[in-house]
Amino acid sequence: MKRCIELAKNGFGHTYPNPMVGCVIVHDRKIIAEGWHQKAGGPHAEVNAIQKIQDERLIKKSTIYVSLEPCSHYGKTPPCADLIVEKGFKNIVIGMIDPFAKVKGRGIKKLFDHGCKVTVGVCEDACFELNKRFITFHEKQRPYIILKWATSQDGFLSPYAYGKSTQNDPVWLTNAYSKQLVHQWRAEEQAIMVGTHTALMDNPNLTTRLWKGNNPLRVIIDRELKVAQTANLFSTDAKTLIFTEKSPSKNSLSHVEFCEIEFNKNTIPQILKVLHQRQIQSLIIEGGRQTLQGFLDANVWDEARVFKSEVLFGQGTKAPDFRTELFKTQDILSDKLNYYNNKKPMPNAEASV
Repeated sequence: MKRCIELAKNGFGHTYPNPMVGCVIVHDRKIIAEGWHQKAGGPHAEVNAIQKIQDERLIKKSTIYVSLEPCSHYGKTPPCADLIVEKGFKNIVIGMIDPFAKVKGRGIKKLFDHGCKVTVGVCEDACFELNKRFITFHEKQRPYIILKWATSQDGFLSPYAYGKSTQNDPVWLTNAYSKQLVHQWRAEEQAIMVGTHTALMDNPNLTTRLWKGNNPLRVIIDRELKVAQTANLFSTDAKTLIFTEKSPSKNSLSHVEFCEIEFNKNTIPQILKVLHQRQIQSLIIEGGRQTLQGFLDANVWDEARVFKSEVLFGQGTKAPDFRTELFKTQDILSDKLNYYNNKKPMPNAEASV
């Protein structure tokens, strides 16, 4: 199963909206074929592996390992569960159940109904980690949410009080290597979000200009449309979605879309519902304290990635408050990068925002 997971990772960034899946076929304790899902619309991992078997007479005495439950429905490709049965496999080992509603146990049932021996839940945690974005999207009906910020050594986001800084005095806390890593993260996620304050004060681009990869959808929370359309967030480098109280009467920018929500109600569920409807499976939030704290207080987040620099401010805008056990830490020259995980949703759990 560990080899399945290794293979599946080859599809990172290419399989959306499908999950990453790896498959290994073993006969007499030797791998005779393997494959992974390479891109959406293309053959699934099981198909790619089965096609590489040189002697199909070995199949009935072989075990097929797959990191995610074989599909049981017709999409862009036929059901993999049907193919496994048709080829004559009798022993199937599955990493975890597929949370997608059209599968979710149906593939396993089909295999059982045809007399196959099925083992489920092998390296389940690692299989969950592999497709945490896909799983969270289907189980929680929202994107997988990553919070990111940088603090001074004494816990401030900025040396200025909230709302007192200007575009003329931005403060960089982290080094060039940390900055490049953030751009890599942007390339790995489907959307990136900031609030009005960050958009006005930092005038960010929110693109992957320091890393090779696709730009994420830029999402801005701008209730009163304070961000001018001359700001970097309105560049044609990426599409931009703006959540606002009232859309402008005219919009001449084809790559910019306005979405009205009710700001007198809880905005987080409204925003996440729209992103889910748009099939956005992951969201990285680089907003300021107010935006970040809102998601923390609502307990609607999955990861926090926090840079701590050697700089001392002594005063200013405090970093978000939260208490979560440190998951891991990483040194990036003088910067310290801390990773935190919120309690993960269990596969097939009934959960909603």
